[in-house]
Amino acid sequence: MSELRSRAVVLSFMMSAGLAFAQTQVNTAIVFQNPLAIPPLIDPAAENGEKVFTLTLQKGEQEFLPGKHTATYGVNGPYLGPTLRLHTGDQVRMKVTNGLGTATTIHWHGMELPAVMDGVYQVIEPNSTWEPYWTVRNQASTLWYHSHLMGQTGEQVYKGLAGMIIVDDDNSDALQLPHRYGVDDIPVIVQDKKFDSNGQFIYQPQVDSRAGPQGFVGDTILVNGTYAPFLEVPRGWVRLRLLNGSNGRRFNFGFDDNRAFYQIASDGGLLVAPTEEKRLIVGPGSRAEILVDMADGKPVRLMSFAVRDADHAASSVAKFFLNSFRADADEDQEFKILEIRPTTETGLSAPVSQHLNSIPRPDPRLAVRTRVFTMDRDSRINGQKMNPAVVNQIVFKDDVEIWQIVNQSPNYHTFHVHDVQFLVVDRNGKAPEPSDQGWEDNVLLYPGDHVRILVQFKYYTDPHHPYMFHCHILEHEDMGMMGQFVVVEKGTKNSQVSVDPAYINVFSHNTDMRP
Repeated sequence: MSELRSRAVVLSFMMSAGLAFAQTQVNTAIVFQNPLAIPPLIDPAAENGEKVFTLTLQKGEQEFLPGKHTATYGVNGPYLGPTLRLHTGDQVRMKVTNGLGTATTIHWHGMELPAVMDGVYQVIEPNSTWEPYWTVRNQASTLWYHSHLMGQTGEQVYKGLAGMIIVDDDNSDALQLPHRYGVDDIPVIVQDKKFDSNGQFIYQPQVDSRAGPQGFVGDTILVNGTYAPFLEVPRGWVRLRLLNGSNGRRFNFGFDDNRAFYQIASDGGLLVAPTEEKRLIVGPGSRAEILVDMADGKPVRLMSFAVRDADHAASSVAKFFLNSFRADADEDQEFKILEIRPTTETGLSAPVSQHLNSIPRPDPRLAVRTRVFTMDRDSRINGQKMNPAVVNQIVFKDDVEIWQIVNQSPNYHTFHVHDVQFLVVDRNGKAPEPSDQGWEDNVLLYPGDHVRILVQFKYYTDPHHPYMFHCHILEHEDMGMMGQFVVVEKGTKNSQVSVDPAYINVFSHNTDMRP
């Protein structure tokens, strides 16, 4: 079909559907009057050479909106959880006790660790304790932990089962970066919610008749569980560890005075050098660390500006279509996120370091094979929904591979891979933007995108206990937009690979994914 004819077909569809869209400023009247809550750093115990962290999952109640108390989930508190601070090389153990009264799991998102410690199939029944342990192999990065219960991930994360993980290493220890937690090194967990008239969370995922299942989006922003937050900081460089903890919303971060900032890290580690930005889109589940200069003493507001898929379209036909028919519910919405207020205290004024990390260029010639993953409007990957009894991919330890992810739906998706940090080779045949050239575990795909990533699983093998790949829009994940893979030693035969039967029962929590 010619491009001209394609435009005509799309125009006809638009006219019949009567579609029209405009930018919406959602919370213009918000008054930033609540001090930003800083999740506490948990102090681990030292036992037999391990750092032991005690986490209790519990029901709670939180006053987000004035005078209204919302029923929540939390970790060691009513909502969200403490920050876990680790160092590369640490031997860690987590003592996770479930006091929720319902089954759950805790997944260590972005962590490279054995499959039996990953926190997907390892269901924690009520009043029981799970004790995963591993050696921290990740480099300095901002990771997170959250519920990953099959079929109920979206609802449990939405209620509050999540928290941040900070990993340090020898390289990051030596850099001149803001590092005073809660002072100039700030966790910023951004989530969108909906509340009813009584102040209770509304969680109602939607299905669009044209575009398929939609990720949940809300109209009220919380940061670290704080509504209408402000943050007081020293005058100097401030480091914001941005975590999009939302179920289905993208955030297009920037500042209301349009000041530039520097991205210094992506999901899995520091970039080679800071990259100057004025806007930075972060998809659900992803993280980015930025530096903003507050030396001028002027208050500034962190914003989320409009997201337009058409700006990232892979072709002119796709651009025309997306300018006309926008399937994603977060398109064109603008939010005020957080007000930052400098005090009289003098902060870090050292120049932004020009070298942060050493990252190899992703060379596709190193790959021994290419795997293709196609994502569609019906929450499927490669035309299939998750089947717990099927190993979708068998990966050999230490092999360098290209995984090509193709988005064939009118919605955006994210693609998250467990147990690895990968590098983006190209997007739609073009080199990735500077801010997208670091280590990632979760890549954003706009409608029509095809993205190639370079992956290598270096540490753990297990022919019977799989890892997951899935869309990190939690509603898509819960509807089965997942697959699983095992990492095995070279020479392992297909006949030697199978899913532990006990794992299959985990899916009983979601009838849509029972075999």
